[in-house]
Amino acid sequence: MLKAFRNKYIGDRAFYSSVLRMVVPMILQMLVTNFVSMIDNIMVGQIGTEQMNGVSIVNQFIFVFNITIFGAVSGPGIFGSQFFGKGDYEGQKQTVRFRLLICAAIITVGAALFGIFDSQLISLFISDDDSPEKISATLHYGKQYMAIMLVGLVPFGIGQAYSSVVRECGETKIPMIAAFSAVGINLLLDYGLIFGKLGMPELGVRGAAIATVAAKFIEAGVTMIWAHTHPQRNKYIIGLYKCFHISRDLAQKITIKGLPLMFNEFLWAAGMSLIAQSYSVRGLDVVAARNISSTITNLFGAVYIQLGACIAIIVGMRLGANKLKEARDLDNKMLFFAVAAAVAVSICVIPLAAFFPRLYNTEAGIRSLASYMILIQAAAIPLWSYTNACYFTLRSGGKTGITFLFDFGFTWFLMIPLAFALVHLTSLSIYVIFAVVTMSEVVKVVIGYFMVRSDVWINNIVNNIKE
Repeated sequence: MLKAFRNKYIGDRAFYSSVLRMVVPMILQMLVTNFVSMIDNIMVGQIGTEQMNGVSIVNQFIFVFNITIFGAVSGPGIFGSQFFGKGDYEGQKQTVRFRLLICAAIITVGAALFGIFDSQLISLFISDDDSPEKISATLHYGKQYMAIMLVGLVPFGIGQAYSSVVRECGETKIPMIAAFSAVGINLLLDYGLIFGKLGMPELGVRGAAIATVAAKFIEAGVTMIWAHTHPQRNKYIIGLYKCFHISRDLAQKITIKGLPLMFNEFLWAAGMSLIAQSYSVRGLDVVAARNISSTITNLFGAVYIQLGACIAIIVGMRLGANKLKEARDLDNKMLFFAVAAAVAVSICVIPLAAFFPRLYNTEAGIRSLASYMILIQAAAIPLWSYTNACYFTLRSGGKTGITFLFDFGFTWFLMIPLAFALVHLTSLSIYVIFAVVTMSEVVKVVIGYFMVRSDVWINNIVNNIKE
């Protein structure tokens, strides 16, 4: 029995070597990005609780935009990964064009919504039970931050269109280098512009936004420049902008497969924001505590999130090359590896709960609640890792309709109603509510297990696509 388990779930040295070569740069890229966000968050938290709350609320909406962009590039990315595995660079080129067009559309819509309805959106997360001074200050700082962050939507959207295709070609080090290139500027500008150091003006939350936007431009620019200056390693880039031809057959198939994925990502992110909004009914102190706890768990979440993304690339390549049995075998091993890595991450996060909230200039009650939330989220990391890996497994074979139900259905039909009911219809403390809603992920684990086990996702979706 032990031998059978090892054969099914444990890979050999060559397996782990190939996976780590691909995923370590991806993890480092996201770790660096999240680390800079964490430092930015801590610096803003040093100014005051209202500033931190304003930035935190706006970042809920930026989060929805970012995840929607991820979903938008993921649909074409399914085809791009399989085209690359097949050696069809013309097909891959057309998926890049599709990504650029859809990202441009989302940037336009996002900028319009955030620019016009900034006050209304921020107010959704502010409870009437808080003092008028807190409410006014939080809204003021949130609007300041939002106005500048709108500019950053452009480099983020276009940069993701490029980095997604670079990764699907196995060049995971380039996005990592791009992220590293932006780190120094981001931290330097954060320190200088938030606190008025190094001869720079003291701009507070506006300084944090300027630093973030500048870093996004640098990160996107590095990836784009590398792609265009290395055409032999990026054959899809040759003639990319000579025309914007996308075959009707491919466009239809990307739309059919990709739209559910994009809407799923949007609705999942919007659902997470609605859950956060439910928590905020219990006061701005809860908003502040959740902001602190999410900052540290997001940092370490880079490990399991990128392991899932790696599954989509590696398994997708095998599916595109028609190596279906190999794809199934690799997926088993990667699912186990993702969960094992997440357990290690969880163990690392638990000790941080005691001291990380102390880095913030806020009330003791907020720090105590943040510590508790970190512990609950640390316990949930292995669950999140498994469901994330299941999601990318289903996506690798183009089963975007099923992934839509898996992510959207669970979030909107279980988590949101559960959070709403517990907050509005009970007198339970936020401690109990947060734990119950977070650990409801167990239900999704069971669903994901049976979906992956069914093998419904094992498909080659790029055969017989007409040019």
